[in-house]
Amino acid sequence: MKILNSAEMQRIDRLTTERYGIPTLTLMENAGRGVVEFLQECFFPLEQQRIVILCGKGNNGGDGMVVARLLRDQGLRPRVLLFTAPTDFRGDAAASYAQLVPSGPPDIIAGPVTWQALAPSISKATLFIDALLGTGLSKPMEGFLLGVVRDINTNFPAAKVVAVDLPSGMSADSGELIGEHMRADFTVTFTAPKIAHVFPPACEQVGEWVVKQIGTPAEALENDPALTLNFPVRKDFAWVKKPRPAGSNKGNFGHVLLLAGSVGKTGAAALAARAALRAGAGLVTVATAKSAQPTIASLGMEFMTEGLAETDVGSISFRALDDQRLDKLIAGKTVLAVGPGIGSHPETAELVRAVVNNYPLPVVLDADGLNAVAGHMEFFRQDVRPSGATVFTPHPGEMARLTGKTVAAIQSQRVAVAREFSHHFGVTLVLKGFRTLVASPDGKVQVNPTGNPGMATGGTGDVLTGLTAGLLAQFPTQPAGEVAAAAVYLHGLAGDLAAEELGQPSLLAGDLLEKIPQAYQSMDKGD
Repeated sequence: MKILNSAEMQRIDRLTTERYGIPTLTLMENAGRGVVEFLQECFFPLEQQRIVILCGKGNNGGDGMVVARLLRDQGLRPRVLLFTAPTDFRGDAAASYAQLVPSGPPDIIAGPVTWQALAPSISKATLFIDALLGTGLSKPMEGFLLGVVRDINTNFPAAKVVAVDLPSGMSADSGELIGEHMRADFTVTFTAPKIAHVFPPACEQVGEWVVKQIGTPAEALENDPALTLNFPVRKDFAWVKKPRPAGSNKGNFGHVLLLAGSVGKTGAAALAARAALRAGAGLVTVATAKSAQPTIASLGMEFMTEGLAETDVGSISFRALDDQRLDKLIAGKTVLAVGPGIGSHPETAELVRAVVNNYPLPVVLDADGLNAVAGHMEFFRQDVRPSGATVFTPHPGEMARLTGKTVAAIQSQRVAVAREFSHHFGVTLVLKGFRTLVASPDGKVQVNPTGNPGMATGGTGDVLTGLTAGLLAQFPTQPAGEVAAAAVYLHGLAGDLAAEELGQPSLLAGDLLEKIPQAYQSMDKGD
């Protein structure tokens, strides 16, 4: 599912009319019908609601008037308040007004005096439909309409509010809040979600949102190369459940080599290894510091371990390359994952840089693996493996170290930063956090919808590393960006399933491992 800004939405609406011959008035009619369908589903029986529809002068108000007319056609009597003079309407909104009037003219709210005089008569409203401004706003709301919104927000606390397209006062083009806005319990938007529906803090103020299709063919969105921001749904990753041939063996599903773990950080390696197996990898081997090997081996019966030369602090030493033991370990492997619990010793960091630059396997780089290449990206070789085959999985702090930017700068421009880094270095970038981003070198960015704050605990990133590596091992011909996005989606979904059972505060990284099978099994189920 694409994520659009207001200009892109207007362009898609124009294209729908010009290329596919669907009149703009039909699009407005379908939008109103979509809102009514939602109201019938969410507020059944609708006859018990005292409905007030707030209509502005633009097309958002036109949508609201379609809602009013369709409800009246069903025998309901919504109160319709028009916050503009009828002569101000143009185009489809004017046509919508003309179609509404025969069922009863709306109340014309000419200004604050009219509004204050009318407000007592709607004091028992239970449901407001906000069709005042929609997606066209680019500056803070002010004046008379701001006063109306304040009144609705404060004087009708028991009434529910359904916003048409976007709560009035928000900008469709930003996750930032540009000013005061209508509170919303639900939002019904059309064709595709807008940026404000998806990114915080705006997305936390739109209530539950749904997308209603109003006539634009799916191909108009999917075939548009300019639309590169995506909000995947579960069925987009149905390919992860590809049936396995009856004659399969473990060698058919890849062998993941994890360069991970050190003394005191053995759990990270075990979590990543178990996650790779839960993802479906046929074989997993953990290469780690010699003195950490026994502990890691004791944490899992299904993966293999290899001990390597170590530093004086119990992390893998650069000397692991001297006797070609690591070369032999990497030979025949499908995917290399580097970083969980590996430590930050200078020798270990040097080893990480050498491995990342010298072996042509797909690589997943996380944690101290990322810190090892931070400040050395100018030496990062893009010619070692195909574009996108290296997957970086930083949290904002690690991303700040990779780019030299502040965490605040990263967080304020997450999409732009992720897209530019991915393109410049030819890697798939997983920028973790609320609405984790997966950016591919071709400019495509996927915004993950799954996950919850309970996952903000040690070890969950190691689980993601293992999941990503395990899926890459099984699907070597699938674009790395798609594989990483599937791993992120599965990871968040497993976290959501665990939180439903255990609650967010008690969630542990190991709980995600137990829910991966359930998440996996649901990946071809609807949205």
